[in-house]
Amino acid sequence: MLENIKLIAQRIKELREISEISVEEAAKELKIDVEKYKQYETGEVDIPVSFLYEIAGKFNVELTALLTGEEPRLQRFSVVRNGKGLSIERRKEYKYQDLAFNFINKKSEIFVVAVDPAKEEKNVNKYSHPGQEFNYILEGQMKFYFQDKEVILNPGDSVYFNSGYEHAMSALGDKQLKFLAVIFNN
Repeated sequence: MLENIKLIAQRIKELREISEISVEEAAKELKIDVEKYKQYETGEVDIPVSFLYEIAGKFNVELTALLTGEEPRLQRFSVVRNGKGLSIERRKEYKYQDLAFNFINKKSEIFVVAVDPAKEEKNVNKYSHPGQEFNYILEGQMKFYFQDKEVILNPGDSVYFNSGYEHAMSALGDKQLKFLAVIFNN
């Protein structure tokens, strides 16, 4: 996984350099600390999917291109067989499977997300990213964190929210949580 992070970091740096934008300018536009941005570009730290999503939007490239180095090619329809989505492991707590990775000019990003149950309840890392998000619970039980609110969701439940606000998801109980996540581009 570390090698994969380095390749993604290299693609981010190349996009910035091709666009003739300084590290400082990019960090300011993306509203993150310059040092954190430098760490992302060197691959020193894991890069959150929310940041990759923002970078893809900023440089007008598909998220798939950042993740794999290849542009998606399908434009009429795309079939992804069960378990065959593009596997993305960007954060230790979430495992993403991209279900629309090979479709060009998407209006949304669609993932099945798996979250292993926590051995103990701890501080949850909340993230934010531009757009809106829809989550539909497939298996297990989710604790959904939105700013200072916490909501329990069960299979068949869903939540739609402004993802520009800090949010997180965790698995409750001893079963893995699986949910469908749809992130709508601005």
